[in-house]
Amino acid sequence: MADTVLYEVSDGLATITLNRPEAMNALNVAAKVALRDAVRSAADDDAVRAVLLTAAGDRAFCVGQDLKEHIGLLAADRENGSEQTMSTVREHYNPIVKAIAGAPKPVVAAVNGVAAGAGFGFALAADYRIVADTAAFNTSFAGVALTADSGVSWTLPRVIGPGRATDLLLFPRSIPAQEAYELGIANRLVPAAELRAEAEKVARALAEGPTVAYAALKESVAYGLSHSLEEALEKEDELQTRAGSSEDHAIAVRAFVNKEKPKYLGR
Repeated sequence: MADTVLYEVSDGLATITLNRPEAMNALNVAAKVALRDAVRSAADDDAVRAVLLTAAGDRAFCVGQDLKEHIGLLAADRENGSEQTMSTVREHYNPIVKAIAGAPKPVVAAVNGVAAGAGFGFALAADYRIVADTAAFNTSFAGVALTADSGVSWTLPRVIGPGRATDLLLFPRSIPAQEAYELGIANRLVPAAELRAEAEKVARALAEGPTVAYAALKESVAYGLSHSLEEALEKEDELQTRAGSSEDHAIAVRAFVNKEKPKYLGR
């Protein structure tokens, strides 16, 4: 059986590919475990300086939970008097989202098709979303009588505002790529045929960048979302001290003075 998730590291870039195109990259248990482990590996590997999250095929990025598998597991739970199936949020989705959002390196999502439910959540957890003009997004949770998971209740209101987010959660619908771009869900919109090349170009540029500064930027934005201005200023001081002490900063300053392109070491 083919691997449900592909993982490759090349020149500082980890590429993670959801690989169930025949099922629109729906997440069965094997795929969730493999994705969780792949994202954690990329986050923890010092040789990885940027991550590209994408999917096989051209129909879907990820349509979320594999409902065909899910209904069978629910039936088994009912028979056994268990709630084990719903623990997938804690065991799989939460760790995946935490690893994407908390990675000390940039994560680029290349959204090639439909991103629904947890698939939407994974894209929102990334730092930068490059979206094919044929792609679409859908919260989908209420459509199967569920509430939001995979961080969507936290990320979506922060990206598009609480009013619009609540609308899309209460009334799930397909959000075309152009509308997603206008709402701010997509950072960049490109023709489908150019998606992979553009996403790799962006991700590789980030992999060659100042990794320490990128990690600090991610941390500062996340911190600022839930703290006061005064607290954010203190955090900026702390993080700037860290970045200013890095070899990358020294390299950047020398390159600036000498009018050269910096070659960062990621430390």
